Amino acid sequence: MPRPRFSPVLRVRDPRLRRRGLAIGIDIGGTKVAAGVVDAEGHVLRHARRATPGAEPREVERVIVELVGELSSDHRIASVGIGAAGWMDLDGGTVLFSPHLAWRNEPLRDNLERLLRRRVHLANDADAAAWAEWRFGAGQQEQRLVCITLGTGIGGAMVLSGRLERGRYGVAGEFGHQILVPGGHRCECGNRGCWEQYASGNALGREARELARANSPVAQELLRAAGGDPEAITGAVVTELARAGDPASRELLEDVGEWLGIGLANLAAALDPGTFVVGGGLCDAGELLLEPARRAFARHLTGRGFRPPARIVRAALGPEAGLIGAADLSRVSLRAHGAVRLG
Repeated sequence: MPRPRFSPVLRVRDPRLRRRGLAIGIDIGGTKVAAGVVDAEGHVLRHARRATPGAEPREVERVIVELVGELSSDHRIASVGIGAAGWMDLDGGTVLFSPHLAWRNEPLRDNLERLLRRRVHLANDADAAAWAEWRFGAGQQEQRLVCITLGTGIGGAMVLSGRLERGRYGVAGEFGHQILVPGGHRCECGNRGCWEQYASGNALGREARELARANSPVAQELLRAAGGDPEAITGAVVTELARAGDPASRELLEDVGEWLGIGLANLAAALDPGTFVVGGGLCDAGELLLEPARRAFARHLTGRGFRPPARIVRAALGPEAGLIGAADLSRVSLRAHGAVRLG
């Protein structure tokens, strides 16, 4: 496969960048803020972590400043990248909306640059993870890459010809909210039948709990693992049991994998990528999830038999992908705009 064509902005292996130091990547989640010092090859040299301090924007900024101060104490840092769940404006300066935090039209980049006195790059967390997989992980050298993150819901991002594709308004990649089942399960977004209600960690846990509540004979191992409480069964519990060989858990994972493959076939019809990289916590199931997804994808792919199918592979960088990608994007931004010290 030919290597992607880089624009001048994306010549990220320029040796001048290495002389400017390392980058810090920060991944802001609903429960934790993970940070790391990342070199130009995508290696995390040092980690730090804090609990997410509620939803108040100023408190989140305070934690970010603490983490950058801690990680900067023994490294020369050139830039800081932030990955967070939410919609960013096209300029990358404002969080328009975040589902986990009280960010509504929040000028986060300007706030942090004023506090840190160094350049900050702000990105959607799925975009950051996709960039990391394209640069350093399972999607290297792919000209049309689609990344899917399976966790509580479904996140997504695209790297096309060496650039993140964010859409006209900066909110592309909300693949989890394509409607697969009209009138189906209610989604947190307000609609019914969204893909993430059938192919996410939450969906896996919900289906397992329904079996357990009915005291199904096939759910006894699930109940034992949850101490007899059906409400304690999560997608992670099902995944662990499936890996240990529990037939019911494997069947539940196969169902979720089939829905995953159907949704990927829809995306292939619209986007025609060369590779889907699938990451997130649900991918701990490995081939127990991905193999049924590949079968369903092949069965539902438009033009099957007369077109090359996209590869479907597991993400390589695990939970560090977001902070690695955020750090590397900040390095790219620094190269594009110059090392201007602020304040």
